[in-house]
Amino acid sequence: MSPTTSALHVVEVDLEGDLPELKPGPADDGTVLTGARILVRRAGEPLGVVLIEIPPDGLSAPELERRLRSELAAELAAHPAGEFAAAHAAHLARAPRCTVVICTREHPDALRTALASLTHQDHPDFAVLVVDNAPTTTATREVVEEFTGALDLRYLVEPRPGLSRARNAALRSALDGEIVAWLDDDETADPLWLSELTRAFEGRPEVLAVSGSVQPAELASVAQVWFEQFGGHSKGRGFTAQEFSPATRRRQHPLFPLPPFGVGANMAFRTRALRRIGFDEALGAGTATQGGEDTKIFSDLLLAGATVRYWPTAITRHYHRRDVEGLARQLVGYGTGLTAYYTACVLQRPSRLITLVGLAPSAVRAVLSSGGEREATLGPDFPRELLAANRRAMLGGPWAYLRTRAAQWRQGRRGTSGSRSRARS
Repeated sequence: MSPTTSALHVVEVDLEGDLPELKPGPADDGTVLTGARILVRRAGEPLGVVLIEIPPDGLSAPELERRLRSELAAELAAHPAGEFAAAHAAHLARAPRCTVVICTREHPDALRTALASLTHQDHPDFAVLVVDNAPTTTATREVVEEFTGALDLRYLVEPRPGLSRARNAALRSALDGEIVAWLDDDETADPLWLSELTRAFEGRPEVLAVSGSVQPAELASVAQVWFEQFGGHSKGRGFTAQEFSPATRRRQHPLFPLPPFGVGANMAFRTRALRRIGFDEALGAGTATQGGEDTKIFSDLLLAGATVRYWPTAITRHYHRRDVEGLARQLVGYGTGLTAYYTACVLQRPSRLITLVGLAPSAVRAVLSSGGEREATLGPDFPRELLAANRRAMLGGPWAYLRTRAAQWRQGRRGTSGSRSRARS
């Protein structure tokens, strides 16, 4: 099925179970959905995503199964039935205690949905920490209280706004277990999510970070479809596990191509390693840079010699922005965050500028050139003004980072001066 700008059914099936009959149906905007994006599993193991057009009279379950098996024949052959289920079950018997962190800011309804998904995890032993970032109401605390008894749950306030500040507040707190996983408040976690994330660390002490697959929770609007065409959160990573380390640097440098090794919406770390680095508080949502803090963490670990794994069987589902205005703001944020991230990398170690100059030609071809990797997945009706806005925002990323760093330094100075004045009085 070719790229489309119409909304799609989002469907998940397991080839070992009963498949549904697909019929055209109404979208939120009143249009008729004639396509489906199907996440296909076999015995729980995700194998791939298939886009299917739905004929006017519908698609029967047997015909759907035939088409899915044909589309994913190579994947079915490469993944023997039963292997995944056996490995997953064996891990559950020894899965380590760990902590899931959700950082949130005045999104009580979304948070409630995210927490509800954690009540269905098959992981046997985990705690949850909700970090309430710069709250202006008690709504977040009230949602957390709703899950008392359903989850091993703690609540923490970080009064300073900024996602990275909230993440670092979590790292400064007591976290159960050796692994910390992160879930966004506008996501839900697949029941196997946490156990699969921890399985990727098992028996591999050199693995310091793992990231999973982020799938759309819905494609009910054109804006959501456009976001997936732009790469979504998974950036075309697919369902083949990958590993990144010093040994893979020739084919995948930690700084470019745009890192395929992780995304903030679905990631886990060995807590001790993450605490040593921490999140750059001049990057991320809630600052002028709007993003980049997750990419920098993965890059820093790889540059320090760590191994990072992409583990697609650990799935989260993200609720993309439904309106075009929200999508536009998001793509502007991505552009700003990207070059802010590179600015942070160079300021951290100026010699990296030489490396980035060497990588620049391939970056220009992939990100900025017509017909490059960035445009390869866009449909014919994808608004080129959104792409242009994303590219223009890249020009402002360095200034946004420097401005944020300067403002935070001044805030720190004022806070230090105030503490000294109170100490003298």
